[in-house]
Amino acid sequence: MAEHVVLGAGTIGTNVARLLAERGESVLIVTRSGSGPEHPSVQRVAADASDAARLTELTRGAKVIYHAANPASYTEWERVLPPLQTAAIAAAQANDAVLALTGSLYAYGPQPGGRMDEHTPMSAVGRKGRLRRRLWEQAQAADVRALEVRGSDYVGRDAVGIYSMVLGPALERGKTAWAPAHLDMPHTFTYNRDMARALVALAAEDRAWGRAWHVPSPPAITVRELAERSAAAAGKPPLRLVGMPRFVMRAAGVVVPIAREVAEMDYQWYAPFVMDATETARTFGLTATDLDVVIRDQVGATAP
Repeated sequence: MAEHVVLGAGTIGTNVARLLAERGESVLIVTRSGSGPEHPSVQRVAADASDAARLTELTRGAKVIYHAANPASYTEWERVLPPLQTAAIAAAQANDAVLALTGSLYAYGPQPGGRMDEHTPMSAVGRKGRLRRRLWEQAQAADVRALEVRGSDYVGRDAVGIYSMVLGPALERGKTAWAPAHLDMPHTFTYNRDMARALVALAAEDRAWGRAWHVPSPPAITVRELAERSAAAAGKPPLRLVGMPRFVMRAAGVVVPIAREVAEMDYQWYAPFVMDATETARTFGLTATDLDVVIRDQVGATAP
């Protein structure tokens, strides 16, 4: 059986599996469809990871279980995430495996000054933030060697975020980008490959177990600057960018469920949102990938 089991083949699960395989590790990636990266060291299996008995069977002999599974839509979180977490914990307990959880900053909620470090209290009042807090507290309370690695909004090739959903499509079509954000607020963006590297590195460190850590990420920039630098890296004309007023998504949320879910998290985009990963960097020697490298990867450009 594989020593490393990855749940989910999204941007993080795929990068974790590739990183491990490139190091010569045996990897099993579990998804409902059996998808995942093609590599001789990666075995792909189609299974429901929320089935605790099935997942426990699949993870026999595993040293680490990387939980990177996440529903595609916010509207599915309450239904899908709790059974996934329960099954992952059960599998880690049964097999004495380390459980490395892919986390986010949602559990913190809005913070004074918009700054968060590894010791910021989890004080979210929104549904998704409270859910993220409950899931982490569940892992902490279990008899399992667990850690959570938290990153901000993802950037990088195949990352899902404001670039892939708003800036990139507008850049490709030469159209105006309508961003549900204040364009000039500092915002931390996390490189998806840096998240994968942090998960793999910290899972192997007993000093990391039992608590949450932040992914070292490039210095915060504004949405406007991200758009400008992305256009330059892609060799495209400057992107015309319009910031949507905050009330737009809130008004739409009255009748559109996904708009309501997005509006719940809008504090991240209309005020400073800055993640500090100093302690993680200092403790484990991790560093962030240079933002110019990240943006070139994101737009598919080659380095000069």
